[in-house]
Amino acid sequence: MTQIFTDNSLSIGRTPLVRLNRVVAPGGATVYGKVEGRNPAYSVKCRIGAAMIHDAQQRGLLKAGMEIVEPTSGNTGIALAFVAAAKGIPLTLTMPETMSLERRKILKAFGAKLVLTSGTKGMAGAVTEAEQMADENPDRYLLLHQFKNPANPEIHLQTTGPEIWEATSGTIDVLVSGVGTGGTISGISRYIKNVQGKKILSVAVEPSASPVISQYLAGEMLQPGPHKIQGIGAGFIPETLDLDLVDRVEQVSNDEAYEFARRLTREEGLLSGISCGAATAVAARLSGQPEFSGQNIVVILPDSGERYLSSDLFS
Repeated sequence: MTQIFTDNSLSIGRTPLVRLNRVVAPGGATVYGKVEGRNPAYSVKCRIGAAMIHDAQQRGLLKAGMEIVEPTSGNTGIALAFVAAAKGIPLTLTMPETMSLERRKILKAFGAKLVLTSGTKGMAGAVTEAEQMADENPDRYLLLHQFKNPANPEIHLQTTGPEIWEATSGTIDVLVSGVGTGGTISGISRYIKNVQGKKILSVAVEPSASPVISQYLAGEMLQPGPHKIQGIGAGFIPETLDLDLVDRVEQVSNDEAYEFARRLTREEGLLSGISCGAATAVAARLSGQPEFSGQNIVVILPDSGERYLSSDLFS
């Protein structure tokens, strides 16, 4: 039945789960992609964009006349921008200058102000800039902070997790998700493991060029590095990432991420971004291993490929 929503920020979720047939080896695990590019602003971050703003309004943190400021690598900014546009809320975003041209154009189309930060400083530089703006003018700016905000993983516990559980009739065995803020893997895992009581393997995906989660778990000094997988690998351990819920960490190279993003488009008809390719590379890797034979793997496909058309992904 078709629903009517009072504004576009309420139309998040209910994205399809699609079986992947050609990018995974035959005879192994069954792999399903959760196509988050079907959200209202075409990424998984639509969920947290709506949730963080709704939460700030409900708790009285976002007062009349205030402006939201937030660091973003693109998709969270776009999510916040569409919600802010729907609700008439001013928005300023800080973003590394290395993010795709499409991201910038989409943000400006939604009416957001954009402050570009040094690409060499990665997401940490964008975070520092946003924090400084909010600290210097707290009456004007509210920093939602996707890397710390509990509303981030909570929306995945409330929506994404139940959607996957319902679609698979509870038969999910493995969850594969790239980690940016960590909210997606944390919220989904919390729902399936804690609410439903199903023991699954939760697999976090990070760039091999910036493997800070692996370094942290090994007790090593964090040494983030530059990489090309936009949307994951922030270079630090976010507060929204619950490592107690993560069972395995898999690393992916830039080349693997690009290859599988292109393969998803050509072989599955799913126009996909780079982080989709990263997560799918891991899902395909696991699906061919004997220990996962006959199991059901769900991989999160965070966004659509349109916002990468000017990047070397499609060159």
